[in-house]
Amino acid sequence: MPITLGVIPARLASTRLPGKVLRPLLGRPMLQWVVEAALRCPQLDAVVVATDSEQVADLCKINGWLCQMTDADLPSGTDRMRAVALQREADIYVNIQGDEPLLKPEHIDALLRPFARGPQVECTTVKTVCAPENITNPNAVKVVNATDGRALYFSRATIPYDRDANLAGDLANGKATYWKHLGLYAYRRPALLRFGTLEASPLEQTERLEQLRLLENGLALYVEAVDFDTVGVDTEADIPRVEALLRKRFAL
Repeated sequence: MPITLGVIPARLASTRLPGKVLRPLLGRPMLQWVVEAALRCPQLDAVVVATDSEQVADLCKINGWLCQMTDADLPSGTDRMRAVALQREADIYVNIQGDEPLLKPEHIDALLRPFARGPQVECTTVKTVCAPENITNPNAVKVVNATDGRALYFSRATIPYDRDANLAGDLANGKATYWKHLGLYAYRRPALLRFGTLEASPLEQTERLEQLRLLENGLALYVEAVDFDTVGVDTEADIPRVEALLRKRFAL
């Protein structure tokens, strides 16, 4: 069986909500919810937090979590994952966002499923049906893929664009389905190590979507569907909504 390592990049320098991975949700740091959710995923052989923060490292030490310090100058969470991969051997690395406290084992299961198809699957991600109100929302990234699941494109725009469609009508009668991309990824080790050697690509810079670097450089990224969205914490306004969902899930 392949060895699968969950990696949680956790930095404090968030632009929209500084220090958010340590912000309390129902009295516990957000990162604690994320790590404990990841540890409940039986598909992961181990979970490690990748951070440049001594505060985060201290929290990990107190709770007995694996932690690896990474360079503060690394530009992205994927680069922090690569730093972990250079130090910790595994076959597959799963990128778990540090601001996704509502992660489910089913998300990880979906991420790992395509790898069973063979070595041509270099990396994976997940999608879910896009709610009508998010189809034209640039903050909800849309994805289209080939019939075999390989990603064709990700965009903040509405894709596919149906020139002749009555969008509201087609959504109502089931003729149109738009897919929202969820920011979870898994990589085979060679693909993750290669990613860190690639420069930011033109489409990536235009859309501000890091995953387009994979597509522009020919890496095989496959997309698996899930029935449930993830709910991240990006702004102060997200906190009460996520707390309400946590109360409901855990009967708190």
